Formats: sequence, C-alpha cells, structure tokens
Amino acid sequence: MNVVLTYNIKQESFNTPSAKYPFLKKFNYSANISEDTFAEWDTEETINAVRDALSIYHDVTLVEADNDAFETFRELNPDIVFNIAEGFNGISREAQIPAMLEFLNIPYTGSDPVTLGICLDKSRTKEILSYYKIPTPQFLLVERGDDYSTIDFPLPAIVKPVAEGSSKGIYNSSVVRTKDELIREIKKIHEIYNQAALIEKFLEGREFTVAILGNGKDARCLPIIEMKFEELPEGILPIYSYEAKWIFDTREEPLDIYECPANIDENLKAKIEKVALDTYRVLKCRDWSRIDIRLDENGIPNVLEINPLPGILPNPNDNSCYPKAARAAGMTYEEMINAVLNEARKRYGI
Repeated sequence: MNVVLTYNIKQESFNTPSAKYPFLKKFNYSANISEDTFAEWDTEETINAVRDALSIYHDVTLVEADNDAFETFRELNPDIVFNIAEGFNGISREAQIPAMLEFLNIPYTGSDPVTLGICLDKSRTKEILSYYKIPTPQFLLVERGDDYSTIDFPLPAIVKPVAEGSSKGIYNSSVVRTKDELIREIKKIHEIYNQAALIEKFLEGREFTVAILGNGKDARCLPIIEMKFEELPEGILPIYSYEAKWIFDTREEPLDIYECPANIDENLKAKIEKVALDTYRVLKCRDWSRIDIRLDENGIPNVLEINPLPGILPNPNDNSCYPKAARAAGMTYEEMINAVLNEARKRYGI
C-alpha cells in the first residue's frame, strides 16, 4: 500500500526564542515566537521511527505539512495518509491537514477536522463534556479585552491557554491561590499566547492518562498510566507542567514519573476507563487518542483534556505516554504504529 506520513518537524534550534526562523516562510507563520512555540511538533527521530515502522509493510513517502502540502497530496494521491501533523496558525491548526485530505477524498488516520478542532479548544471540549454529564473541572474562559475586575472564580485554580498542547503555557506558576496571581497568569496567557485564558478549578487528587486504540464499541483502553509527581524536584507543584515535561525530565536525567500499569484497585480502574471511553466516543475520536484525567476531592475521575494526536516519542528512555502504555500492553513501537494505521484501514474498508 502507498502510505504518506505527514508531519511538522522541530529542530533543537527551535527551542531558542531569539533564533531566526526563515523556515516559517513555508507556513505563512504569524503567531508570537515563545520558548515553547514548537513543543507540539515532532523531532526527526520520531518522524523517522514512524516511517520505519510503516515501511515494514508499506511503501512510505514523507510529506511535510507546509504550504505545499495540498498540491503534494493531490499529486501523490496515496492509498492512505498517516497524520501526525500538529499544524500551525490558529485554533483550528490540527484540523487543517485532515480538511485538505477530505477535500481530496484521501483516507487518513485519526480524528476528523471537527473533532480535532474541538479537542484543541479546551473550553469547547469542556462544554460538550458538561452537556453529556462527563465530569470535568469547573472552568471559566477569559477572552482578551475582558474586564479582569469582574472575574469571580473559586481558588485555588490553574490558568492555561485555551488552545495549546504539550503542556505549552502551563508552568509551575500557573496554579494560583490569590486574586493577584490569577490576574497575573491571565495577562501572561493573553500577552504571550495571544488567545483566551482558561481558568480551571485545581484538583488536588491523583492524575492519570489513558491511551485508547480503536473505534466505536471496539475502542479499548491500554494500561492506565499514573503520574508520580513526588518524583519532581522539591518545591515544584504536582502538575505535568512544561518544566516537568521538557526541562526536569530529560533523556540524560529521566524522572521516574510514570507508573504503568497504574497501581489502582479494580473499582477505580473501571471508573477511569469508563470516563475515558465515554469521552472518546462523545467527542467522536477515531483510531487513537490519549485522555488526561485527575481525581477530585471525592475521588471522582475528571477529564482534563483530550489528545487526538498523542505524542509518540520512540525511545523507551523518553517519557512518552502512548508508547509506554502500548509497551505495557505487549506491543512494540512498530506494532503500535501499524495498529493505528490498521484501525483507519478498517474504518475505510481498505
């Protein structure tokens, strides 16, 4: 089968805010450049690992998700596209490549543009979850230009950009316990990320992440991962912040921050899996996703966010949730990647 792997690639130099970015001409990129701008994009190591996994069974062509992608897809007209492109420019960026592929009637892995757009917008996601009575922390959206003096929200809270992934915009300072801290973090989101700030009730309970594979009634949870925040340096709050994910936890000095399978009883396991699968189905996710969950003061699993394009670092020494859960389920990295492709093939009848 002819498979295209489409992606956005980051390089080490992207982590330097002051660096020049001539490559951005390929994207008509207009957003601010901050320390974590390209955190969602994949490294060359990851892209090559996915390509090699797919190449075991298929002919694979790499296509960067840039301004030329549409014409390239049209010329290649592959049997299917394996999509790991996070996109660029705007709140709908993760939906852009799938929308191109649907226009061209080319099959692809993963969720459709509507689901990808909704899941990146944390407030829209939480509105849908609330409608279906799926537990999610109390929240308030503060748009740019809103009157800060009228904000009334119970503290402690956590403040996040409304439309970012990979812990972008979530730092140790994001958990606030005073009104002054709350206003400070909202201003920071508005100024640095140029988007609305999501205020969310801060839950003090245990945190888990659930990798899901499959579709419809056949969708299944892989072994649950618990975040072991006690492994973070002293004085760092128990959240999976940008510092925790990208600064404290490195390949050279990894933190033992994931426990998989999580050490939980069958009752809690069943509750977490039910909430995760209900969320997956309500938001119409396809093929795969990862869902972050935290317990509230009553031990009830609450959905924090949904990741329909989960991170998939290939090196077992890197803390990457979806591959870790897949390995705990007995899959190699190559088997995991092809399992996702095969779920999409089944959907399309390929």
